[in-house]
Amino acid sequence: MRLQNKVALITGAGSGIGKSTALLFTREGAKVIVNDVAEHGAETVAAIRRQGGEAIFVRADVTRASEVEDMVQQVLAQYGQIDVLFNNAGISGVGALHETSEEQWDRVVNVNIKGVFLPSKYVIPHMMERKQGAIINMSSCIAEIGLMRRAVYSATKGAVLALTKSMQVDYAPYNIRVNALLPGTILTPFVENYLRTSYDNPEEALHTIRQRQLSGDLGRPEDAAKAALFLASDESKFMMGSPLYVDGGVTFGKMA
Repeated sequence: MRLQNKVALITGAGSGIGKSTALLFTREGAKVIVNDVAEHGAETVAAIRRQGGEAIFVRADVTRASEVEDMVQQVLAQYGQIDVLFNNAGISGVGALHETSEEQWDRVVNVNIKGVFLPSKYVIPHMMERKQGAIINMSSCIAEIGLMRRAVYSATKGAVLALTKSMQVDYAPYNIRVNALLPGTILTPFVENYLRTSYDNPEEALHTIRQRQLSGDLGRPEDAAKAALFLASDESKFMMGSPLYVDGGVTFGKMA
């Protein structure tokens, strides 16, 4: 029970990595606030309760300050504390720079960067007052490597990694740890839908993506969730401002 008596707020927890993390955190003793912009966050809460865990669903758009502030106040009113913030909400963007519309650029930047800024902005003062807390920011291994036709997505994930390091310097005196999670390609419902809608032959596309990984396969949401658990728990108490790679070897490895 590595998160016994902890309260964790997870954004974008309606599916994929966020959902798997919420389920794992509750199994480890945490009370979890499932946030999502869509109502399927309620399905995550139902799954948690079926396994005997405690969770609530708060629908809020992480790009809207008033909604985020209201969410944080609701959590504090109900539980009195927030020990872990996992800024997981994010969207992808496909295209080279010249193919990217201004609207697409603004949308991805808004969700992936502002969606880290606003929850952190409203949770951190509470953590500063208590002089404790763990924040996990969802970056990506694409922050460290070049990948074809991912201009705006890589720009945002690089920004999140840089922001993580800056936040750590500011909040270390308050015993708040800020680390970044850098997954590779994880086989989430989003990725499955992307393969179906973006390629004439999804199976061939999946085979190509698998070849990028030294592991020979894509990760699963549970792989990223276990890494998030490590960053949320006291087991990682000496990790500060660090990137944690969960990428099947794609960042630093290359097949001969």
